[in-house]
Amino acid sequence: MSRTISVEGMSCEHCEQTVEEALSGVGGVESVDVDRDAESATVEGDADEEELVAAVEDAGYDASA
Repeated sequence: MSRTISVEGMSCEHCEQTVEEALSGVGGVESVDVDRDAESATVEGDADEEELVAAVEDAGYDASA
């Protein structure tokens, strides 16, 4: 299953990497594609949306499902 979440506050490649690592650490995530220009992250897998949003927020960015 594919889910896209909005991520605000990314300004560089390092930000994208930080968000990708945070999302990859959530159980059920198979792959992650982060796009700072689109302010979004697309996640493949069966991870819970609330856990995905929490992981991004814990990494220091604003997120919403």
